[in-house]
Order: sequence, then structure tokens, then C-alpha cells
Amino acid sequence: MKENMGNPLHLTSLNHVSLVCRSVEKSIDFYTNVLGFVPIRRPGSFNFDGAWLFSYGIGIHLLQSENPDGMPEKTEINPKDNHISFQCDSMAAVEKKLAEMEIKYNRQQVEEGGIYVDQLFFHDPDGFMIEICNCDNLPVIPLAGEMIRTCSRLNLQMMQSQQKINVVQP
Repeated sequence: MKENMGNPLHLTSLNHVSLVCRSVEKSIDFYTNVLGFVPIRRPGSFNFDGAWLFSYGIGIHLLQSENPDGMPEKTEINPKDNHISFQCDSMAAVEKKLAEMEIKYNRQQVEEGGIYVDQLFFHDPDGFMIEICNCDNLPVIPLAGEMIRTCSRLNLQMMQSQQKINVVQP
């Protein structure tokens, strides 16, 4: 395995995720009304249909499929499928809201060293997997070296209080 080269591309954060949609309108409805994203201005020079949404420090770019009828349909909720994950404050509130919205989901729990993480998996209108979790319960433990990168302020504060280490925030 190659040695960790730090940040060779000088990355600062995740900017956006692009998703190809059968219907941009249905996806806008889902990402705004279920996940709380806000539509934002998209450059008018694009010569294809789409929409840009933003929240939680990241963007979601929706792209209209050129062949919506040819897109595969996913019905099975498979947590090992490609997905994007969102941290939440209350798993019970999320589960209640998904049930109210009649969104089919799969609930799982992961245990590591007596720490439990709850996960809810469900699909967007095009079958792209969404995960909602309380993953901040798990500490971020480096496999090697002293440098730690974390997206969790809770983990960052916990690690700083436990030991003096070099911490790099995104």
C-alpha cells in the first residue's frame, strides 16, 4: 500500500453529488420535502435539463436522464448499495416522519465496542439509496499515524479532550 500523501489535490470539502433522474421534478419534490434541500440557481448556459439543490453544506445536482424509460428500477433496499448518508439529531423522529410519508425503509443497527449506531435506508424516486444515521456515536479512530480527519464536531471535541493530537478539519 502506498504511503499516505496527506492532501495531494488540496481538497477542502465535498461540493456536490450528481444524480441522474427519470423526472427532475419528482426528484426536486423528494429532496426538498423529504430531505430539506433548497433549490438554488443553476447556470443558464447548460444545454440539458436539471436542477441544483443545497443544504447541510453540500449540493445535489439533479440531471434529467436522456433515456428515463431505460433507467433500471431498484425496489430492494440494499444497505450495501451506493448511497449518500445524512446524520440526524433524532432517529425516532426520522423513523416517525418516514412512516407518516409512507416511505418504505429498512432499519439496521451496528454495534462496535458497546457503541450502537442506528441506520435507516430508503430510496429516492430513482432508486438511489439514502441513509439516515446517528453515526456520530462512533469515534473516528485512525488506522495508522497521528493525523485525524473528522466531519463530526462531537468526535473532534472528544478526541481533543482525550489526547493531544494533530487534528485537520475539512
